[in-house]
Amino acid sequence: MGVSVVFSRGLTGLEAPLVRVEAHMGNGLPNFHIVGLPETEVKESRDRVRAAIETAGFEFPQRRITVNLSPADLPKESGRFDLPIAIGVLAASGQVRSKDLAHLEFAGELALSGELRSIRGALAMTFCAHREGRAFVLPESVAPEAALARRATILPARSLLEVCNHLAGTAVLAPYAGVPTPVVTRHADLSDVRGQALARRALEVAAAGNHSLLLCGPPGTGKTMLAHRMAGILPEMTESEALEAAAIQSLAAGAFRAEHFGLRAFRSPHHTASAVALVGGGSPPRPGEISLAHHGVLFLDELPEFSRHVLEVLREPLESGRITISRAARQADFPATFQLIAAMNPCSCGYHGHASARCRCSPAQIAGYGARISGPLLDRIDLRIEVPSLSESDLLDAPPGESSATVRARVVRARAIQQERQGMPNARLAGRELEESARAMPAVLKLMRNAITTLGLSGRAHQRVLRVARTIADLEGATEVSAGHAGEALLYRGDTIGTSVLPGPNR
Repeated sequence: MGVSVVFSRGLTGLEAPLVRVEAHMGNGLPNFHIVGLPETEVKESRDRVRAAIETAGFEFPQRRITVNLSPADLPKESGRFDLPIAIGVLAASGQVRSKDLAHLEFAGELALSGELRSIRGALAMTFCAHREGRAFVLPESVAPEAALARRATILPARSLLEVCNHLAGTAVLAPYAGVPTPVVTRHADLSDVRGQALARRALEVAAAGNHSLLLCGPPGTGKTMLAHRMAGILPEMTESEALEAAAIQSLAAGAFRAEHFGLRAFRSPHHTASAVALVGGGSPPRPGEISLAHHGVLFLDELPEFSRHVLEVLREPLESGRITISRAARQADFPATFQLIAAMNPCSCGYHGHASARCRCSPAQIAGYGARISGPLLDRIDLRIEVPSLSESDLLDAPPGESSATVRARVVRARAIQQERQGMPNARLAGRELEESARAMPAVLKLMRNAITTLGLSGRAHQRVLRVARTIADLEGATEVSAGHAGEALLYRGDTIGTSVLPGPNR
């Protein structure tokens, strides 16, 4: 009787816990059992492993084979355990050497031909393997992704036979040394947007402080154009931010490509998306759109068309920057520090406030359309502005506005000021940090008292106005928040615009 132990990795949220693949050859009728809470994909690996071993020229043992995936209480899913199971069977039957297995970890899905196919979560697993001091053997196709874990030893292979030859010492796998070639991305330029000075300014303020933004206006006024130009004015991600975003995206099949490393994500789910698609879920839990937009932009077009239940799940992530998905057996915690850009029409027909088209909605219908977005959710959106229809002169004769490069330079300077002062964007300030960073003049305090009384600002809204005012001051290079900064921040709440159709939190 033979026993072997092969190391692999599971996936639980952003963590990749160690999984010991124990293979045992026993007496009795030939059989092949996999135990240790395997999901359907893992149970089906028996046939893939058998075919791959025989195709590679080895003998599949005619013994009673038991494979245990430990720890037993951790659910095991996906085909990543095919390769470690195959190596465990071959090592337990004495067909490959087992002395080097203690220094290696394995993951990979096997084709019936023995070819290794791509797996998800390679980056997260490689990080953990490197911390344990082991080299990682995985499919060649995901090696560029895994290589983003600096200083990790990655041994890419194309087939089961190559892995066995490496263990036998006849053809050693060479450590991966490639560097992904970054994609040169040309974002749409902000100068393409004609007119809309207020909306352009709000977009700049949102980018400078990582604030959420809601654009409301008739169809064709430039709301979507503005949202798609947000990525072009944001500063580059730091290496730690890029690694966090890449690790999350690697957990979702097809969501990450190594050459896109360092590019801010722009996620734009359709309004028919479910709550699970937005926040994540499943068994085991996987990240949703808000986590895939981590350190990037989440654009929700036609905001009132989303199910109200779906929109309400945004409340906690907008405040905390994280989402915890709870299931009966376990929890998964994903970061979700995204920049929300939302767009909506002023009414169901879309033409309330349009310069030329006539609105067919009654006042009650207009109010009902805006009421689809709850007050508590609106209260968490920092900037809420109207994007009116353009006049003929604005549309045809207005000169091009500032380019994305010019605006981005100011955004980068403002973000640098915030990083030096408090180590985070202004949108994440709270409590004493906010009080210290947004030190206000007496005139500002008087203005805010009046605003709280007349506009009925909540405590949360008051804090968000101060954060936006602090960002406006940073764009100007001012050390203190002035009444002008606070007044502009109040303008972006939407409640101070006389013709606004945006539903205020207390209306």
